[in-house]
Amino acid sequence: MDVVNDVHKVFLNQSGIVGEMDASIRAVVVMAAIFAVSQLGALAMVSSALGEEYQAFEDPNDPMIPVYYVIAIVLFTFIILYIIKKKRENVVKFIFLGAVGFTIFYVILIMALLFDTGILALLVSVGLAAVLIYYLVKKPEWYVVDATGMLVAVGTIGILGISLNILPVLILLIVLAAYDAISVYGTKHMVTLADGVTQMKLPILLVIPKKRGYSYLSQKPLKQQLDEGGEREAMFMGLGDVIIPGILVASAFYYLSDETVMGVSGSLLVALGALVGGLVGFALLMRFVLKGNPQAGLPLLNGGTVLGYVLTYLLVFQDLSLGISTPW
Repeated sequence: MDVVNDVHKVFLNQSGIVGEMDASIRAVVVMAAIFAVSQLGALAMVSSALGEEYQAFEDPNDPMIPVYYVIAIVLFTFIILYIIKKKRENVVKFIFLGAVGFTIFYVILIMALLFDTGILALLVSVGLAAVLIYYLVKKPEWYVVDATGMLVAVGTIGILGISLNILPVLILLIVLAAYDAISVYGTKHMVTLADGVTQMKLPILLVIPKKRGYSYLSQKPLKQQLDEGGEREAMFMGLGDVIIPGILVASAFYYLSDETVMGVSGSLLVALGALVGGLVGFALLMRFVLKGNPQAGLPLLNGGTVLGYVLTYLLVFQDLSLGISTPW
């Protein structure tokens, strides 16, 4: 009888493990869909709404732009961490919500101008941005955070994609992959930043629930969850893990030749190849994430995206330039 009870307990424990794994796999699939849809949305935005007038930098070929960009990211990160350490979370929240609000307004305005160039486009942009910011302040549930994050990702990918040519983007992806690895495995300050952002419910993390009824409002701090172990109710992915590799996808679509291959634009084929490469990197990343420890996303995501770009470019255009326009 004791043996039967022991077997029954083991069966129940294994069932729990299987159930948790199924929930994790569903969350991974949803996260992969968000990764792909955000980048495809950016391609649609580049195709329909973005042109030279929206470029963020005067010279898209300048290889120093990504260097300045990374320096700015590092400085901004440590400023935010310093403010969090001083227990001034409201200041951090104000900074992020201000930046997110402006980005949402700008992205919606660009799309609204396709249909109306007058006051209506402005009113729609202000109104939708105000609604989203209101809910981010009053009720920042996971679906509000995710919807806002995807909108920010689409716009940011699109604008940076048309603002940086292939060489600067490749430099940016390589440098940020190295920085991400150092900040997660070395200094570990990115884990601290993610923990602080989670507590403030800011839309720079994608939140994928593993169970029905999950509430982001009652989410425990990430560090506390890591210390306690046990089953997690949601999976998280930094918005930068979607945006950074997506820049190469958008840049390839915008800057490469429209020469058709089997009736399809070569630039679109290479962009989609880079996206598929990013999804392969995502799949590899999730194998480590499911083991329960924080992982640096960009080394695998950027690596997969770059590899997908290179292989597809060689197949489509069959030259070794890789579409790089040197500034000298």
